[in-house]
Amino acid sequence: MLEHYYRELLNFLNRQVNDRDTAADLAQESFARVLAVQHAGRAVLDVRALLYRTARNLVIDQHRRAELRRHEDLDAIPEDLHPPAPRHLQPEDALASRQAVHTYAAAIEALPPRCREAFVLHVFDELSHAQVAQRMGISVSMVEKHVVRGMVACKACARRLRDDDAAR
Repeated sequence: MLEHYYRELLNFLNRQVNDRDTAADLAQESFARVLAVQHAGRAVLDVRALLYRTARNLVIDQHRRAELRRHEDLDAIPEDLHPPAPRHLQPEDALASRQAVHTYAAAIEALPPRCREAFVLHVFDELSHAQVAQRMGISVSMVEKHVVRGMVACKACARRLRDDDAAR
């Protein structure tokens, strides 16, 4: 009965790996594993489904092994030939970025509640001054004052961060 699915499985695997020989190897391994399950005395309700699931798992394993080999090949490259990671992925820069975000968040959090609300609605929620005024029930002029106060706080925060960087 398993032989009935061989050509179908082989075509499926060939589409997955784009190599007829590899597909044949994977199909053979899939059949061997399903036969081992049957010979172990376990009941197989849907042989075709088990064959395809086994084949899919083998394809995934093959891709993982290929990816691992690719990474091992990169490890063999001399250290001085490795390109450096992008600057934003460097640990020091990632930490500095996280600290900057916390500093800005603290500066915004320190604003008076209504000022903070107007600033957040305008800057982060991207509402216009008129929309913020309508939502908060205040004048557009008051929204403008709140937003300016928030911007001043953020600029002061940016200055402090620049000064801290320069001190390092």
